Amino acid sequence: MTDSCYSFRMNQEYLTFVTTPNQEEASRIAEALVNERLAACVNILPAIESVYRWEGQVTRDREVLLIIKTTAHRFAELEQRIKALHSYTTPEIIAINIERGSKEYLEWLQAAVKI
Repeated sequence: MTDSCYSFRMNQEYLTFVTTPNQEEASRIAEALVNERLAACVNILPAIESVYRWEGQVTRDREVLLIIKTTAHRFAELEQRIKALHSYTTPEIIAINIERGSKEYLEWLQAAVKI
């Protein structure tokens, strides 16, 4: 295996994590993001447990996690759309650079969100 089958295009593709309160909201957000070409793909991971501090209290909730594949170019629009669709006043929206990935997959991701 050689490095030639991987792309090293730093800061162009992101994995974005968003938690939602339930499956219905997760599905609605995921479908809107893909339909609007703000995301190439969204994975929906049901039934995660989140423990966090909110309004001075430690809180525990069942949530659904979205793993969203997008690009740096579309991230600002993606963030605004998530905020518009989300029921939380402060939704989790965390983006991590895809530092390395298969050239073909990253090309597909770029093409899927291109407008």
